[in-house]
Amino acid sequence: MPAAAPAPHIAEDIRRPVDLSAVLAARPAELFARARARAVADGLAYAGSFYPPEAWVLLQAGVATLVDVRSAEELKFVGRVPDTLHVAWQSGPTLIRNPRFLIELAGKAGRDGVLVLLCRSGKRSAAAATAATAAGFSQVFNVLEGFEGDLDTHQQRGESGGWRHWGLPWVQD
Repeated sequence: MPAAAPAPHIAEDIRRPVDLSAVLAARPAELFARARARAVADGLAYAGSFYPPEAWVLLQAGVATLVDVRSAEELKFVGRVPDTLHVAWQSGPTLIRNPRFLIELAGKAGRDGVLVLLCRSGKRSAAAATAATAAGFSQVFNVLEGFEGDLDTHQQRGESGGWRHWGLPWVQD
């Protein structure tokens, strides 16, 4: 009986990274392959998903544009990534969907560039990425874990993931 073929290398690459230095040393092409593999594995309606340090590498390489889709209040009071675009997916205290989101996104970022969307935990940005892709944006990606990460056992954010958790650059007004 022939030996089983080794599992494809990309299968392990789509898991959450654990070594920040390895991610920061990765080439953009490798990171795009991981993100697209995640899209296939998860059945996503958009191009793919990056973990925060992967998105940071792409921003530093100048091959992607980060668009924060949180509310203006979140950016002001929680913090934001420097030098990024802002187009709110939802706004107000009840987080009503922004009816001009797609128009504003096209106006600020264009339809054909690589757009990486960020929210608090990665859920709103996934919804925004789905809507943008359905509207004809060609390369929209989501940031898994978002800016603050998911809630922990104490109903707090920031301890188990997110942009800030990874120690990536951010500022607060």
